[in-house]
Amino acid sequence: MVLQYANAGVYILGLRLHPRDGILWGENAAEGARLSEDRGGEGNALGNLGRAHADLGEMDKAIGYFGQALVISREIGDRRGEGNALGSLGIAYSVLGETDKAIEHHEQALVISREIGDRRGEGRDLANLGLAYETLQRFAEARDAWTAALALFEAIGDPNAEQVRQWLAELET
Repeated sequence: MVLQYANAGVYILGLRLHPRDGILWGENAAEGARLSEDRGGEGNALGNLGRAHADLGEMDKAIGYFGQALVISREIGDRRGEGNALGSLGIAYSVLGETDKAIEHHEQALVISREIGDRRGEGRDLANLGLAYETLQRFAEARDAWTAALALFEAIGDPNAEQVRQWLAELET
């Protein structure tokens, strides 16, 4: 129960506290998970640590934590966790300007989102792919990815639809 509280606290407190505080929560959650041999909880805590470091602009550290979360997710067969880790790695690589690596990770995340029926995740993966394609000036692929993302977001009432609509409009100008 304490581990669940620590992992949930990262999301809730992330709205109010500095990422350094999120790192403390994440480290405690990871240690608690290790002590209780909860690999899923450990993977979740490592992903949270990656997000906190990414929020601080510490992408190399973030990638390390996301990579550890990915290994654990694959080890325990947690496809959703695996997809989340892959997507987070894709975003981190995009920030670092390693767009080809970003695309590889987003494509893998997309396969998983589709496999598990996660429509919101699928939309997110497509939107991120579109951003990566745009960076490489592969505008037709960006348009295709964003058009598919927009259709998904509109179908499920996701507020990210408006942002994708804006990207598509900017692409046309």
